[in-house]
Amino acid sequence: MLPGDPELGDPLSTAGNDPSHLLARRVSETAPERESVTRELGLGLLQVWQAVSEAQGRGRGDEEVAILFTDLVDFSSWALEVGDEAVIELLRHVGVTVEPEISARGGQVVKRLGDGLMAVFDDTRGALDAALEACRKVAKIDVAGHRPALRAGVHHGRPRKLGGDYLGVDVNIAARVAAAASGGEVLITEAAGTRLPAGAFDLRPKRRFKAKGAPKDLQVFAAMQR
Repeated sequence: MLPGDPELGDPLSTAGNDPSHLLARRVSETAPERESVTRELGLGLLQVWQAVSEAQGRGRGDEEVAILFTDLVDFSSWALEVGDEAVIELLRHVGVTVEPEISARGGQVVKRLGDGLMAVFDDTRGALDAALEACRKVAKIDVAGHRPALRAGVHHGRPRKLGGDYLGVDVNIAARVAAAASGGEVLITEAAGTRLPAGAFDLRPKRRFKAKGAPKDLQVFAAMQR
């Protein structure tokens, strides 16, 4: 009967670092296997807090965002050959190269995924600018004679925000688009492309785009700076 996220308290819904998420995790951990009055009252109060936060524009909502996924091409095979020390060095270089490009354009890193990450932006152009510049700069990194190749995908949609994460079809589409890109390439969906300033980028259709789990009629473009 309470407002807010009805499942507040499980690990998925409290993945963020907001005060309500941190406290909800602590309350849930006090009695994870059984119901208790203290636990339910504690989570109930946090649901009210969460609902008030959402009403003020924070937390879970249905706002439109640009979703960016990145990763390194052939990273796993290279990592098996060189060992942990070189892998850690490369990931550190990539992290300090990519993440400032995201934050400088108003983006927020949602989660880090080994050799890649997921980020969201209010502005689709900011997401694309960040992706293109990150690909360009990562190509200049050299670790143990290896030059990594970053690839990225951008999609615009209305993912559901749950805790500190985003879920749903739009997130899946962005991930699939990124996985279909070549090294140094940034792919964007038509939904993202229509929100870019006219003439700001060179968009070339990927006519043979196929990705498991993506809509069959999904139109994808390779994006480049003009």
